[in-house]
Amino acid sequence: MKYPVALKKIIGSEQYKVVVPDLPGCECSALSIDEALFEIEKSIASHFSILAEYGEAIPRALTIEQHQESFTQVIWCLVHVDITPYLGKSHKINVTLPELLIKQIDDRVSKSEAYKTRSGFIASACLKELG
Repeated sequence: MKYPVALKKIIGSEQYKVVVPDLPGCECSALSIDEALFEIEKSIASHFSILAEYGEAIPRALTIEQHQESFTQVIWCLVHVDITPYLGKSHKINVTLPELLIKQIDDRVSKSEAYKTRSGFIASACLKELG
């Protein structure tokens, strides 16, 4: 899932502050934009680990457009976060799909680095539809 993050240069400082609007309290500071993005990815992972530990749902990301009124004069970035590890234990299920659809899924999985397995592709499609 891609989460919008808002970066802002701290006036009178060499630092940038980065905030994840969809995850209240998830923010950090860093000396460069690259470092800020690296640090916020770690903060998001920690945030999600705590949510998973308490059985809380992972919040859905809103769009940048939905956040723009609340955050002005910022640099917007998207941070990709694999939320799969925070969704709980995996369970095996039987799914019946048409042969052609299975071939299309397998073709997409083999050509894309975003999906490691057929199950991962199907899970991603389900999350997108449910979101």
